[in-house]
Amino acid sequence: MKKFPFLILVSTLFISCNSNKKSLIKIEGNAQGTTYHISYLSDDAINYKTAIDSLLKDIDKSMSTWLPSSIISRINNEDGPVLVDQYFIDVFNKSVEVSEKTDGLFDVTVGPLVNSYGFGATEKKALERSRIDSLLQFVGYKMLKLEGKKILKAKPGIKLDFNAIAQGYSVDVLSNFLESKGIDNYIVELGGELKANGKKGNENWKVGIDKPDEKQSPERELEAVIILNDKALATSGNYRKYYEENGQKFSHIINPKTGYPAKQNLLSATVIADDGITADAYATAFMVMGLERSIQFLEVNKDLELEVYFIYDEHGIWKTYSSESLKKWIKELN
Repeated sequence: MKKFPFLILVSTLFISCNSNKKSLIKIEGNAQGTTYHISYLSDDAINYKTAIDSLLKDIDKSMSTWLPSSIISRINNEDGPVLVDQYFIDVFNKSVEVSEKTDGLFDVTVGPLVNSYGFGATEKKALERSRIDSLLQFVGYKMLKLEGKKILKAKPGIKLDFNAIAQGYSVDVLSNFLESKGIDNYIVELGGELKANGKKGNENWKVGIDKPDEKQSPERELEAVIILNDKALATSGNYRKYYEENGQKFSHIINPKTGYPAKQNLLSATVIADDGITADAYATAFMVMGLERSIQFLEVNKDLELEVYFIYDEHGIWKTYSSESLKKWIKELN
C-alpha cells in the first residue's frame, strides 16, 4: 500500500509533558511504503511502538498488493481457496458501500489498470486503447461478492486494489488500539491520512494542507491549516504521484468508467469524516468526480456528514472550496 503524504502535522512537537501529569509519547516508523507518526498523552508512559508495528504488519499480510503472500495477492493470483480476515472484510464492505454511493466511480477492482499504468506492484505495460478496453472487462465492483470468508469472482482475472482506502482504515485500527489502552488524546498519521482525538495539552490538534505543487521539495508550502476535533482526515491529489510519457501526464488516480487517469480541474481533495476509511475512500472518489460533480454529490448526500476542502484550477489560477461547516476550523495562508 503506497501513497504520498499531502499533509503536514502542525504544532505537534512542542507539547508540555506536565499537562495533568501525563507523558507525551511520540512514535514513528516505516510502513506500507511510507511513514507513520503518532503522538499521544499517556498516564503510564508506555510506548506501544512494538504493538503498533505488529498491527501494521498484520494489515499488510491481509491487504498489501506488494506482498506476494498477502490475502489480497493470493486472491488476485487465483491462488486456490483463500479465507479472508476481519481487516479484509471491513475494507471490502466499506468499498462496496462507497462504490454504490458513487455509482462506481470508486472501485477497488481497478487493480489491472493501476498495474498497467505502472502504479502497482507489477511492471508497466503498453497503454494502447485496445489494451485499456481489454482490461475494462475485469473492472466492476459488482463482479465480486463476499460470502462468509470467501471472495467470489464473476470471472477470473478480476484483481482487487485497496490502496485508495487501506491507509485510512489502518489509521482507524491504530486509533482504536490506542483507545483500547485508555488513551483519549492522540493523533495518528500514516502516509498523510490521519485521525485526531482529544487535545494536545490545552490546544487542539492542527493539520497543514500542502499547496498542490508538483515539485518534490522538502520545503513544502502550506495552503491552509485545519483544526481537527475528534475526526479523521484524508487528502488525495494528482500532482505528486504521476509521470509523463510522450508529452502526456498520467496520474495514479484511475477513472474506473473510462480506464484512463482522471482528468479534472480538481488538484486535491481533503475529506474530513468520523473515521479514516470513509475519508480516504471519498477523497479518491472526489478526485475522479471533479469539482462540480463532487459539490453536487455532497448536496445530495448530506447524510454522510462529510466536510471537504478542495483546491482546484480555474484557468491557471488556484482556488479553494470548503464546506460551510468547516470554514470556522480553517485558516487559509494565502
